[in-house]
Amino acid sequence: MEWIDNFKNHHDDLFVYQKSTERHVHDVFLYRYLLRYLPPSVTPNRLTVLRIIMTPPVFLLVLFNHYAWGATLFILTAFTDAMDGSMARMRGQITDFGKLFDPLADKLLIGSMVLLLVFRYFPDWLGLTILVVEILFIIAAYISHQYFHITRMANVWGKIKMWLQVVATFLVLLALLLDFPLLFAVAFWLFGFAIGFALISLFTYGI
Repeated sequence: MEWIDNFKNHHDDLFVYQKSTERHVHDVFLYRYLLRYLPPSVTPNRLTVLRIIMTPPVFLLVLFNHYAWGATLFILTAFTDAMDGSMARMRGQITDFGKLFDPLADKLLIGSMVLLLVFRYFPDWLGLTILVVEILFIIAAYISHQYFHITRMANVWGKIKMWLQVVATFLVLLALLLDFPLLFAVAFWLFGFAIGFALISLFTYGI
């Protein structure tokens, strides 16, 4: 990814490593059984960029009703969100780039699925609410970084919101793949809970 290296050369301040002040149980678990076996060239920032790059293929697979491949690639892509955060904390590789683009990568992935699935199979107000809240996240993060020079990592409420959305989206894809309508109802409630956690995250942390 040569273009990433060129970007780094022009924005050095975004790539200064910062040590983490906290580690979670899942960080230790992922590091012990997966992350420590990855080469040093696999960095948290590159995983974040990979998630952004993989979002269009996921979108296209679902768009053309390839639900089995779409669901598989969606879960693998979403899993990089857990990987990059845990790797950054365990390796002491937290950067302002990651703080800015990790949430953005999440929003691109989830937002693309909202456009394809939520507006098609759920009430319009649900899709609109999800998109408006995600846009508010982006605006809050931009204002915080641009005008107050504060770059925050996503808090626990934001992470819960993200994974509720991931599970809900996967259930919708599974419902379409298996023709199992009950999963739509479960996904609907999970999206609703995700909105609640998103609002808590927005008002407590601003991203």
